[in-house]
Amino acid sequence: MPCPSATMVVWASAWLHGATAADDVLDALQIWGESQEVRAADDELAARLDLPGPQDTPAGPALLLAALRKSGATDGELALPAPGDVRGLGTASPFSKQALRRGEAVILPEAGLGLVPETVAEGILRWTVFPVGELPPAEHLPIGEAEHGMSSAMREAASTLIDLDIAKRRPGVRDEIASTVADRPKPPWPEDVPQRPLRILQRASEVEAILWVATDDAPGGALSASATRARTEALRPLFDSVRAARRASIAEMVRVLAESASKH
Repeated sequence: MPCPSATMVVWASAWLHGATAADDVLDALQIWGESQEVRAADDELAARLDLPGPQDTPAGPALLLAALRKSGATDGELALPAPGDVRGLGTASPFSKQALRRGEAVILPEAGLGLVPETVAEGILRWTVFPVGELPPAEHLPIGEAEHGMSSAMREAASTLIDLDIAKRRPGVRDEIASTVADRPKPPWPEDVPQRPLRILQRASEVEAILWVATDDAPGGALSASATRARTEALRPLFDSVRAARRASIAEMVRVLAESASKH
């Protein structure tokens, strides 16, 4: 689903390149929580970036932007780790463990920083800033390849649903999928982002909604253990393609915004 880390990557990158105002970044983040907090994961990093430490009262998000500027950060990258797929996170570390637990993170490779969001109370989103060592280069997936992969995923998802007889076991399944997509947050994006990655992000949400419905058994319709395993194995590549498409779309937005800013 859309996530706070994707919003942070695009808007913070745009701001760091001078393509948008700090207030626009803060406003965009509010869709994920009316109140945003920030703190550093350890005292050494807190002292270096002038952020609250892990035992201190968290600060507001404006201080995070100041810390990113101070750190020398430029472009952000989106990480969407899942069990068995931790690409981009490097070796085990407090950052990689927290990112995997949350299923998302922001990586700022030039600054050696990672950000992980967590909802700590209703309406309150907290960003924890981690130091990260040398990470493997981000996997580059061309936007055209990502779009093709999503098209294939859509066809495979439909085929899998038919093979598993999901529609028959779930009356109203199409309405359920449409409702799942409609109920998700719709974060704003900077004006200069291209339409192609936005379109792919929308398709990613649609495919993911299909997948979640396909893995959610209706009352009285639970599959046997062996059938459940078979279904999981069949759908795993589709979940992977959704994450890959999201990463590629966000990376393309960042690239275009940086390129546009450099021309002004």
